[in-house]
Amino acid sequence: MTDSPIQELVLKVHSLCNLACDHCYVYEHADQSWRSRPALISEKTVKQAARRLAEYAVAEGLDSVSVILHGGEPLLIGPARLRQICAELDRMLSPITELDLRIHSNGVLLRKQHLEIFAEFGVKVGISLDGDRAANDRHRVYRKGRSSYNDVLRAVDILRLPEYQHLFLGLLCTVDVANDPVVVHDALTALGPPRIDYLLPHSTWDHPPPAHGRGTPYADWLLKAFDRWEEQGRPMAVRTFASVLSTLRGGPSLTEAWGLAPSALAVVETDGTFEQADSLKTAYDGAAGTGYDIFRHGFEEFLEHPGVQARRKGIAGISDACHRCPVVESCGGGLYAHRYSTARGFDNPSVFCADLRAFVEGVAERTTERTLVPATTDHDELRAAHVELNRTLLARMNASLAGHPDWEAAWQLLLRLDSDEKADAHIDAILTHPYLRRTLHHPQEGLAHLPHIMAAATAAAIRSGVEATLTWEHPTADVYLPTLGTVRLPHAGRVGFTMTADGFQASAVQENGPSVPTTSWRPLTALELAGRSPILIDDSDPCRDCFPAPTTAPLSPGDLARFRKRLRAAYEAMCECTPDGRVVVDAVVTTITPLVPTSGLCLGAHGLGALGVAVDFDPERFVRELPLLGRRSRLAALREVADLNVVGSSARHMFDTANEEIGAAATASPGPVRSAALQRARQALDQLDALDDAQLTENGTYALEELRGEWRRIHG
Repeated sequence: MTDSPIQELVLKVHSLCNLACDHCYVYEHADQSWRSRPALISEKTVKQAARRLAEYAVAEGLDSVSVILHGGEPLLIGPARLRQICAELDRMLSPITELDLRIHSNGVLLRKQHLEIFAEFGVKVGISLDGDRAANDRHRVYRKGRSSYNDVLRAVDILRLPEYQHLFLGLLCTVDVANDPVVVHDALTALGPPRIDYLLPHSTWDHPPPAHGRGTPYADWLLKAFDRWEEQGRPMAVRTFASVLSTLRGGPSLTEAWGLAPSALAVVETDGTFEQADSLKTAYDGAAGTGYDIFRHGFEEFLEHPGVQARRKGIAGISDACHRCPVVESCGGGLYAHRYSTARGFDNPSVFCADLRAFVEGVAERTTERTLVPATTDHDELRAAHVELNRTLLARMNASLAGHPDWEAAWQLLLRLDSDEKADAHIDAILTHPYLRRTLHHPQEGLAHLPHIMAAATAAAIRSGVEATLTWEHPTADVYLPTLGTVRLPHAGRVGFTMTADGFQASAVQENGPSVPTTSWRPLTALELAGRSPILIDDSDPCRDCFPAPTTAPLSPGDLARFRKRLRAAYEAMCECTPDGRVVVDAVVTTITPLVPTSGLCLGAHGLGALGVAVDFDPERFVRELPLLGRRSRLAALREVADLNVVGSSARHMFDTANEEIGAAATASPGPVRSAALQRARQALDQLDALDDAQLTENGTYALEELRGEWRRIHG
């Protein structure tokens, strides 16, 4: 299995377009290969593309794949043919993996007839629109110069109808610095899209963008739009902004245009040829080509193509100048196509280099919180801050699900519980369950996560012992209730839960016939330890796969009992050996999830409190490593609610080093190993001391003094 498989296919279904956008990378740039390709994709090509992707999904064990219908203008293919394509993709892929079908369109042909087809197959629709009428009509016009603006607005209006709004993916806007960014942003947000994506105009060093070399016009434009978005209270996701906000705090990039994540995309043209990303058409004629096609080659071969591999090297594939740049982990060297020059190929920084750096640093400065917060100084306050963070994320999820009848009942129930002091602790227990964070972080995908959120509301009601009834559509027969356990029903579909003070009843709701009750109930167990809250052993949460190693299937009763017994013995031994380490671990470990054999110990990637432990873990290694993992978890948790330094600065790595080395020294016996760790820690602490005062916040200054104090206690 490859480390990073292809998970996104752009399928070109029509190679022509009904607009004449002068910034289009397909028709207006160096590569003119569209001229030699058929206008419409054939049935044979669709079937072969679906077959190849299905084979690849099976070979790689992919949980999901995304197929984007593209062009040209894909709607030119007509509703009947469009339905055939969706049906073929659904037939081949849905039995194998979760299929995420999308279409990117200029929108001018979109009608209800199309959306009925899209509703049938769950096709999400992205629309290109560059702002208000004046901004849009600078570039996006018909061939004789007629405005496309009203036709696009008509498409957006249809997408916003209640019966179709769940299909609205968002708006894509190409930045033109001649347009007013606030006017553009307000025009887009007024249409209520679930997401906006600002795209830099495709350019190279041979053909730089307008205003290139005169300051940082694109950064200035984006920062004004960012400021407006902040003033509005971030009413919807803006992928460009969200990606930078994520990478500045050590998270993943959310787009190929920003960050160092390897490309996971393949393109299949109307004639079945495999190509790389369309943006490469900007560089030179044939830049996107591979020489492969779906009739003679598979996705595995495409993945091994030298050009594809070059775009998957991450930080190893960027220029020397980028390696020296302090914002490289956020900008990632920029979009690969934007690095091109005839003289050096792609071995350059982005032609937008100055703008990328100015934008990242501008966002960092704007979003750094400098005031000392209680979470920095107190473990209990840190946990309370995470509860509050999850409440905020839940409120955002509610905004995306508002109006859905199933969710409305759950939200009203949560509000009722929130007003009951006796239920507070139970709501907090659900909201601090670490695997719920993964769902709450994606409010724009609320409908996809609705079953998990409904189950969480149900668990809160069960724990609180209140009377309530909730029903929803569930994708599997197993319904996992966070912190409690798993209900097994006879089949997937509509489920109903009735809660009382004595417990709950669950059933599969049938349209024509009586409800079918629960088939089985498998509760979670906990590790009971003297003098502290129980640690939940969770081997069932469907979102628990957030560790560097695979999780196990739910354990058998015997295996679970043995695992719990080993954990208790190891934990008690650790507390005897390292009493100081117990304080840290007690504050951050709430949930342990079994991992496959030989995985050791590792932290989860989402939320506070998740620890993965291999079912065959070595007790001595547990005692040795858990305090260090606890320190690492606490620092990561603190960063989610407080800024120690200007986000994205090198101080982050210095804090990591100091924290790790002090932890290593604390668990080492006196001798060379401890001395070396203390020396490395002191170097990192001295580097932090030497930083400009503006680089550290009050939280960072406090954390630095705390680390210095630990260093002095260990050093003696």
